[in-house]
Amino acid sequence: MTLVLAAHGTRDPAGAVVVEEIAAAVRLRLPGIPVSVAYVDVRSPSLTEVLRSVDGPAVVVPAFLAAGYHVRVDVPEQILASGCSSVVVTPALGPSDLVLDAVYDRLVAAGWEHGDGVVLAAAGSSDARAVADVHQAARRLSVLIRSDVQVGFITSAQPSVPEAVAASSAADRCLVSDACPASGSGRVAIASWLLAPGLFHQRLADMGADLVSEPIGAHPRLVDLVVRRALAAGIVDLSTMLVGQ
Repeated sequence: MTLVLAAHGTRDPAGAVVVEEIAAAVRLRLPGIPVSVAYVDVRSPSLTEVLRSVDGPAVVVPAFLAAGYHVRVDVPEQILASGCSSVVVTPALGPSDLVLDAVYDRLVAAGWEHGDGVVLAAAGSSDARAVADVHQAARRLSVLIRSDVQVGFITSAQPSVPEAVAASSAADRCLVSDACPASGSGRVAIASWLLAPGLFHQRLADMGADLVSEPIGAHPRLVDLVVRRALAAGIVDLSTMLVGQ
């Protein structure tokens, strides 16, 4: 059985490098399991092309942080077009707690401190269910940082990231009295709810925040999630893996 990591795609070569890094990390965790990368938009090979080249059944893991149009429409359409008759599709990666752990680590690495405002910046979607996923992620991140988290979208949804940054600057952000100073720092940090570098992440630098975290990338917690998705889909007999350890 083959694992196919299905990502959005970007014209930025650095984005493709990150997706390949995630796939490489998954291969190390699932020895003997073929792991391929496919894209549902912008780049090739497409999911259809990859599935046509697969010998046997496949598990497709949508490398998306919300279940929007690409997950609900593009992925099944490209699977159907491939003619591959034995495909299992797992849930998308977001808004899993494992991904939020990775976002938190990136935020701390960028210089966030207690008392800073936080905006979770997502690509955006016209699908209300995808927007709801982002708001759910923000609520989970607020628990990790013990402070309020605003949501901002780069495109296709409201509020925009600059609007969310402005709102965070004005908000009383502390949820726990001892979690941050009596008066906030006045700084606002953008937590990038993006998988890989690209145009969207580049735009975050000019949206009014004091600091911007890096995309999630091949963070170990995200790799953990991809592996868990694959195992839950039956890509390998878990008991066999445990015997070999």
